[in-house]
Amino acid sequence: MNTGMQMHDAETRPPPPPDADGVWQGLRPVAELTQADAPIPAGADACLVVQGGVLRWVGPRAQLPAAFGALPHFDAQGALATPGLIDCHTHLVYGGQRANEFALRLAGAGYEELARAGGGIAASVRATRAASEDALFALAAARLQALLAEGVCAIEIKSGYGLALEHERKQLRVARRLGQALGVTVRTSFLGAHALPPEYAGRRQDYTDHVCQHMLPTLAAEGLVDAVDVFCERIAFTLAQTGQVFRAAQALGLRVKLHAEQLSDMGGAALAARHGALSCDHLEHLSAEGIAAMQAAGSVAVLLPGAYYTLRDTQPPPIEALRAAGVPMAVSTDHNPGTSPALSLLLMANMACTLFGLTVPEALAGITTQAARALGLQDSHGLIASGRPANFVLWPLAEAAELVYWYGHKPACTIVRQGRVARDGLGIAAKGSPHDGA
Repeated sequence: MNTGMQMHDAETRPPPPPDADGVWQGLRPVAELTQADAPIPAGADACLVVQGGVLRWVGPRAQLPAAFGALPHFDAQGALATPGLIDCHTHLVYGGQRANEFALRLAGAGYEELARAGGGIAASVRATRAASEDALFALAAARLQALLAEGVCAIEIKSGYGLALEHERKQLRVARRLGQALGVTVRTSFLGAHALPPEYAGRRQDYTDHVCQHMLPTLAAEGLVDAVDVFCERIAFTLAQTGQVFRAAQALGLRVKLHAEQLSDMGGAALAARHGALSCDHLEHLSAEGIAAMQAAGSVAVLLPGAYYTLRDTQPPPIEALRAAGVPMAVSTDHNPGTSPALSLLLMANMACTLFGLTVPEALAGITTQAARALGLQDSHGLIASGRPANFVLWPLAEAAELVYWYGHKPACTIVRQGRVARDGLGIAAKGSPHDGA
């Protein structure tokens, strides 16, 4: 497949981290996030077996199959174990920043007012268009490193700050490069229908046609698009235009997502659900009809407390109604330069509890299993289970609630990402390399 990428001399890749093959023992897996091969009694010494970068067995150490006995052993000394975290909604690749808008909002300016005055998304479009691909890569890599250091093993990255073929391509190419260079699972979403570019002022339908007929087919053919997103809102795209983009995506075999009901009830979630959307995101103004449609379609509700907090919103998403309907709820940073400049997924989990009323188990599932569903990765990520790529995190914490309880705290975790020891904050792998039989 043509991925639309090329090697860049400016990109120097360090040697890959050591592989994680071996028996990782002395663990306490979070039960709700683990599918064991044999029941793990409370307080039992559990272990994970990694071979060839894949989890091959999960269960109590006392029942470890003899076939794995000769592998290197690593003692986690009681560390808490979770799947790798997943940030399922980000706008990580962009130029510039919008700290001035933060100050203007504090002085009373509203989100829609700033957008109509040429700020908001339009400001990021100008800065992103002006930046080179390598400059965007360097900026985004630094942001991504902060998320990876906290245990993120998979991430979604949207375009939407280019709003022209060459610049949307630039963003998506950077997203692909980030996944390769930093050894992390990246899912891309084409968000060409994010805002109206200046050259299409007053011609919203013409731009929508251009997105559907030229931009999306070209970028999909280049292998740069995993899913398609739209900003359906009064200041963005109508229900009819959103449906047009969705039909174009589905004609290309691509799944859809939606920025829905953030500022008003547009009926976007119900529309997205009818198109089998992976997720509907934001949802502060979600209606009962939208909830019922999402439940029927299996669409994930992605909660974005960082934007809610930054915009000082007062209407939270209808959590109790979503919970009662059995709609799965994920939590994400929504990292972007204007309304959620957040680089901590654990902080977002805390906010989802304190601001929205999620329980600790809901919040932890929201940044693992449900986030995986929101990206269509539920068969490979978001759960500790044999047969999956080895993506897990070991935490020096007494109980799982601490992952949500603390904020501003960066635990010295050990991270196994894509079958490699990406970070060994607990010094576990250092005590016995997978290559020396220790």
